[in-house]
Amino acid sequence: MSPFSYAKAHDAAEALQLAGAHAARYLGGGTNLVDLMRETIEAPASLVDVTGFAAAIEETDGGGLLIGAATRNTAVAEHRAVRERYPALARAIVAGASAQIRNMATMGGNLLQRTRCTYFYDNEGSRCNKRQPGQGCDAIEGFNRIHAILGASDQCVATHPSDMCVALAALDAVVHTRGADGERAIPFSELHRLPGDHPEIETVLAPGELITAIELPASSLAANSTYRKIRDRASYAFALVSVAASLELDGGRVKDVRIALGGVAHKPWRARKAEAALVGQPATDVHFRDAALAELADARPLRDNSFKIELATRAIVATLGELTGAAA
Repeated sequence: MSPFSYAKAHDAAEALQLAGAHAARYLGGGTNLVDLMRETIEAPASLVDVTGFAAAIEETDGGGLLIGAATRNTAVAEHRAVRERYPALARAIVAGASAQIRNMATMGGNLLQRTRCTYFYDNEGSRCNKRQPGQGCDAIEGFNRIHAILGASDQCVATHPSDMCVALAALDAVVHTRGADGERAIPFSELHRLPGDHPEIETVLAPGELITAIELPASSLAANSTYRKIRDRASYAFALVSVAASLELDGGRVKDVRIALGGVAHKPWRARKAEAALVGQPATDVHFRDAALAELADARPLRDNSFKIELATRAIVATLGELTGAAA
């Protein structure tokens, strides 16, 4: 681990001042960043500790929830309003990590997790454009069973690791930030980037921009939502495929639906083609499968991960089927 300076900020204004002065990274729970520093994949010159910020979960005027970025994952997963009104989020957090990690990890930090691609972590023997732009991507011709089938490029085929972010994508969350140019609200589906020619740039955040809160809008859909994760082992493995979905029925037909996928792309993948295909259709497995196939028609599997297309299809059908029973 390279030497670095450390400072603790007491509020967002102080954090921005410290980060601007030292080209710093923000430190929340450190459950990903510190690992990357130990592996010498990241070597920030300075860390600004933001764990002392308010960690509140508050009602909004519109009937939603506003979650402070410093709030621990455990506090969110256990919060009564989250469990009752946004169950997909609570289930995704619990599926994502051990209790010890959930107790440390912050909501803002979870949004900024970096990929668990083995070639990204192999700092000595593998080429990785995300770690060192222009170097190449050994995953494309390597062992790529866990890699992307949607939205990848010839520069990067890594997937986004967060479970929580998949749920937030399906719940139409909004990310609130503060930076040198003031405050802004970013629709969750626009926060993360696809790799394109610059996989090292993973979000639309400007240098030094600080995530301050995550907003869950009021939703008639969200209470009937869930999260399903498919992985190689039950004990805290990353998803091969995951699905977050919410569903509302009207007379046995789909009135409204939200679907997001994890484990298939460089960012949490909002399945808008599947959503559009389902609205107004009978809520049956046949129509669920047709919608899933419409979403996955553009999938471009690699040598080792073509199974993800059928796996994702079945996962979507099973998840929507579960919600259909709850909505009936």
